[in-house]
Amino acid sequence: MKNKSIYLGLMLAVALILSYIETLIPISVAIPGIKLGLANLAVVLCLYFFGFKESLILAVIKALLTGLLFGNFYMIIYSLCGAVLSCIIMALMIKVKVFHIPVVSAAGGVAHNIGQLIIAYFTIKTYGIIYYVPILIISGFLTGIFIGIIVSLVLPYMKKILKRSENL
Repeated sequence: MKNKSIYLGLMLAVALILSYIETLIPISVAIPGIKLGLANLAVVLCLYFFGFKESLILAVIKALLTGLLFGNFYMIIYSLCGAVLSCIIMALMIKVKVFHIPVVSAAGGVAHNIGQLIIAYFTIKTYGIIYYVPILIISGFLTGIFIGIIVSLVLPYMKKILKRSENL
């Protein structure tokens, strides 16, 4: 693909815009760490279009910039750990070529929350974090399915757009 860096830049821009939109959506849940994960649309799309390396780079840059723009240092650390684990799990599932996009995305959502729980455990150093596990797994699964369904709907159109732009 001759314009890969342009498309990756656009995906990063979309991810940052979706991160900002997500900060405007009030989710009043007593559990820290539960979000819709709208910016992960760009990461999952990138994984299917370009592969693991590019999606990992996108996820890391997204975590850094989102933390700098809308959060703090701890948000960056939590996001980085979750994003890396999520990308690894999703890439492995795609490599197997058995799982549908919503399932891959759901596994990514769960892996993201588990990555954040691992960092939380080492930061807080208490076993009380274990009580968050079921809730964060369920929320990661549900939001991952939601993101996966959207990616499934958008992916065919994006492929047409990319194919058309390659023929120009």
